[in-house]
Amino acid sequence: MQNGTQTDRRAADAGRLVLIQPDLAIELTHGICVSNLCVRLGEELGLHEDHLYRLAQAGMMHDIGKLRLKEYVRGREQESLTIEEIRYVRLHADLGADILLSQGWDPDIAVWVRHHHENMDGSGYPRRLKGEEIPLESRIIRVCDVFAALTTDRVYRGAFDMNTAIDMMIDDSRYYDIHVFLAFQKVIHDLEPEELKTRAETLAAISSILGKDST
Repeated sequence: MQNGTQTDRRAADAGRLVLIQPDLAIELTHGICVSNLCVRLGEELGLHEDHLYRLAQAGMMHDIGKLRLKEYVRGREQESLTIEEIRYVRLHADLGADILLSQGWDPDIAVWVRHHHENMDGSGYPRRLKGEEIPLESRIIRVCDVFAALTTDRVYRGAFDMNTAIDMMIDDSRYYDIHVFLAFQKVIHDLEPEELKTRAETLAAISSILGKDST
């Protein structure tokens, strides 16, 4: 029993470490995956080409706020990391939008990034927006982000297969725009199996470029 508790604690600590010190290769791969899914979903929803281009940018940059994390945890004691984790989770969407604005990005893209963790039932963050208050593009990123995260290996768990990931999202469907989510399911089921394998290849390529061991 004690060994099980220790294993659970190590897994939790590993999860916090990933959150606090995000791996650049993994984050880049995740951004690419979300960006590609956003474009496919945007096409399914009938968005025009210029709109899709900007949505792709937002999908790629949606988690850029994580790069500011170390500024918040530097010099903190180990026991305070859980508090910093909670603080960070609630801040990174705002931080990302602020980074984009400071670098002269399209203000609309910054807005979409800021609200990509809002939920349709009002339980999300950073502003607890609800329903149509949430930009459509943020609702699109929300769905793509969750799916990409669930189907990717983490230090504390393996990747879920496509069908399991969709089932888990159905259980949490109150968080998503139902019209967007149904369109997303069609997109996923229309993908070729080879297209779902490209994340590992992308991760390996990025890791190689960064001089990292992808294993």
